[in-house]
Amino acid sequence: MKKIYLLACLLAPILSPVTWAGEAEDKGLAIAKEADHRNQGYGDNVTELTMTLIDADQSTSTREMDIKTLEVTAPGEGDKSLLTFSKPLDVQGTTLLTHAHVSEPDDQWLYLPALKRAKRISSSNKTGAFMGSEFAYEDLIPQEVEEYHYRFLRDESCGPLQCFVVENRPNYSDSGYSRLVAWLDQAEYRLQKVEFYDPSDRLLKTLTADGYKLYSDKYWRPQVLLMVNHQNGKSTRLNFHDYRFKTGLNEQDFAQSSLQRVR
Repeated sequence: MKKIYLLACLLAPILSPVTWAGEAEDKGLAIAKEADHRNQGYGDNVTELTMTLIDADQSTSTREMDIKTLEVTAPGEGDKSLLTFSKPLDVQGTTLLTHAHVSEPDDQWLYLPALKRAKRISSSNKTGAFMGSEFAYEDLIPQEVEEYHYRFLRDESCGPLQCFVVENRPNYSDSGYSRLVAWLDQAEYRLQKVEFYDPSDRLLKTLTADGYKLYSDKYWRPQVLLMVNHQNGKSTRLNFHDYRFKTGLNEQDFAQSSLQRVR
């Protein structure tokens, strides 16, 4: 899903959810483009958050971090993000830099302060767990609409809202998922839930978004993301404390050399 940010949501022509009709694949793509369209123009974004790791026995540990995101409009290029841990001490300064692309493999580098160097995350390793969480490296990449094949499944209630349910199959190689099933509310095209299926097409994880707030009179952002792993009983909760837009970030802030400046 595009721009999580993550986690992301999806996002071109504005089509009415009430009157538009067509084949399931076309309608799924139209929904994805509309969600993407509604998130365009944010420029850059900075947010602080708490990551809580919840083990199968319900024991917890917490980490503090911030995420910086830069919207990129150059043809063929996707958005860029920089995630940096500030607490606790054993992960302080650990940083993940991501450059998303439309038609090429995405780039990711992980900076480890103890080694004082950055290592590149290969495509085959992006399915691995990020820093012991239930989020994979793949989940933290600002996904582009073109990276998925879409199919509209149905309309369905999701709590008090009415949602589109859309199946997304990755077009790129080395994905850890056979498919994703996403619920987006029909009023604002906000991502409400995603089911992640493993390569054997078994349900692996479910992501839910909660507490949406409107920023700059245009951009909806969740206050809580919860990723539950159904196969190992663990989960990870992200609590977002603040969102700031158009802070003046530029391409240099997301260069590889920026990893050496992180403290």
